[in-house]
Amino acid sequence: MKTEVYSPTIKRKEMAAVLTAMVEEKIGPGEQAKFLIQTAKEKLKFEYCLALRSPVIAFQLAFKALGLEKGQGVVVSALSPLYYKRVIEDMGLVPLYCDVLPSSASVGRETIEKTLAEKPGGLEVRCVVLHHTLGYLCDAAGIAELEIPVIEDHSQCYGTINGNSEGDVPAGSPGVFTILGLEERNMLTAGGGVLLYSASRRDAAALRNLGELPLEYGLPDMNAALAIVQFREAEKNLLKRREIAALYTQAIQRTRHKRFIPHGAEYNNYAFPVVLETGVKDVKAYARKKDIAVENAFDDTPVGCGLVPPEQCPEAYSLSLRTVLFPLYPRLSMADAGKVAKLIMTLP
Repeated sequence: MKTEVYSPTIKRKEMAAVLTAMVEEKIGPGEQAKFLIQTAKEKLKFEYCLALRSPVIAFQLAFKALGLEKGQGVVVSALSPLYYKRVIEDMGLVPLYCDVLPSSASVGRETIEKTLAEKPGGLEVRCVVLHHTLGYLCDAAGIAELEIPVIEDHSQCYGTINGNSEGDVPAGSPGVFTILGLEERNMLTAGGGVLLYSASRRDAAALRNLGELPLEYGLPDMNAALAIVQFREAEKNLLKRREIAALYTQAIQRTRHKRFIPHGAEYNNYAFPVVLETGVKDVKAYARKKDIAVENAFDDTPVGCGLVPPEQCPEAYSLSLRTVLFPLYPRLSMADAGKVAKLIMTLP
């Protein structure tokens, strides 16, 4: 059987939680969603939180709470999820694509400053959306000094801890609002949904002022039940990821290929990206013979889909052509992880 790159972290505990929610005959937004917010608050230390059905809804509400108006600019990484572009443009806003640092594939203060310096004349930039690419932290402190409102997406960086952090997510966050996705390929996999929260009382008031939301915006209890267990099992899952990543790291050190550097942070091992010195096609063909999936890391991004000119974001463009992901997830057996490590060690 082929070893896939991603697999949702769904075990017996998660399945039992969903069955319990179904037996109670309340699968829509309800008590489980409220309990999820209480559970998450212990870890995330927020002031106020909304449990929502979709990250698209979360971004729409976050932009609205910031008071963004049509025609204003929003800075996003050229390697951010492709749906960012759709949400921004559907709200009449203008996406400004920012290049990334080659060491981490995340934006930095310097790349954002360059984007701001080159923005179209007369365009007012009202927001920066920080996507911590593949779980590698951005320079939050430096970006905060730009004094532009920030929305942070922690969907891939949950469990990445910086030098000042005391919990499960980065401390000292500059985000006015933070989004924590619960989608299939996020760190916490609940089959869909998102938490939108704020750590400060003032910014939390802006979320409260959105008023009573339609029921259809809320996170269903089945997804909430899954997410509750995910929070409880997160530390155990992070340890398993670390164990697998250590095996892969030993293997990659015996090759000429490169990895990103988690500057000043303990990486959560969301994925195992490798920046290749050889062609992606050759590596994929080699892995296919071993029944192991290898994916382009940045296919589903603006630059990966050809929506950003290479000369505008050259580092992001280069990484989009050379970065691949290998299987890494808590359900992966150590026997299968050993096969992947052997593949990595013998890459062409």
